[in-house]
Amino acid sequence: MQGCSAIKLGYQQLPTLSYWWLDSTVSFSSEQSVRAKEALEQLHQWHRREELPRYVSFLQNQTQWSQNAAEPVQLCNAFAEAQNRMDRLMREAVRQAAPVALLLGPRQLSHMARQWDKKNEDWEKDWLRGDDQARMERRVERVTGRYSDFYGTLSAEQTALIRTQLAQSPWTAEWGRQDRQRRQKDLLATLQRVSQSQMSVAQAEAELWGVWQRWLKPSDPVGAALMQAMSQQACNNLSQLHNITTAEQRQRATRRIRAYERDLRDLLLP
Repeated sequence: MQGCSAIKLGYQQLPTLSYWWLDSTVSFSSEQSVRAKEALEQLHQWHRREELPRYVSFLQNQTQWSQNAAEPVQLCNAFAEAQNRMDRLMREAVRQAAPVALLLGPRQLSHMARQWDKKNEDWEKDWLRGDDQARMERRVERVTGRYSDFYGTLSAEQTALIRTQLAQSPWTAEWGRQDRQRRQKDLLATLQRVSQSQMSVAQAEAELWGVWQRWLKPSDPVGAALMQAMSQQACNNLSQLHNITTAEQRQRATRRIRAYERDLRDLLLP
């Protein structure tokens, strides 16, 4: 692992790691395992060939705002471009997943539901445990940890800003649990329709793509408006924090972005 970063090492092993994660959730049969491994390998090859060069270009553009003051619109544009990249990935992922989804049976879907129940219990321990103050402290700790990894140690002023931003956030743990369960139920119901009907692969693909679209935009107006508000607030929050960072912190952020870019360029080499 000489000089190999976590990104490069992890990316090279993605088909294997992804299979382990999926199998723990679904519990594939022998035939399904073969098809799932083939699909993951095809997805990985496609991503390396088609998407990594675009990621390099995307990261090059991000160094422009990281070195200077940033406007919310710049960050929203960056988030929108990242979302476009994710949409392309998911479009290919559902194309590869559709034939496997057609093979799933009641045993796998029951196993998936049980696994989600366990993961939901862990999620609730993380986000719903304790009173409002305890929950806020955990949120502040997690968010400052993520920002510190990018900018370095944050000042008291910067940490106070993060606390204020979280207090003003429309997101609540109760809504987060509700939305998490909404997505799980949607996917499970879709997989049941796909596996129990005589759908073609194209029809199964369309069903799975619909799940992804509904994950991003709930059908109910209140949920859709809340997700839109949170998206805009994310742009505003990062802009506010970035604009009170020091020159040294911005240099660190720029170096981190360029390091990601170098890692991706290395992955593109034969």
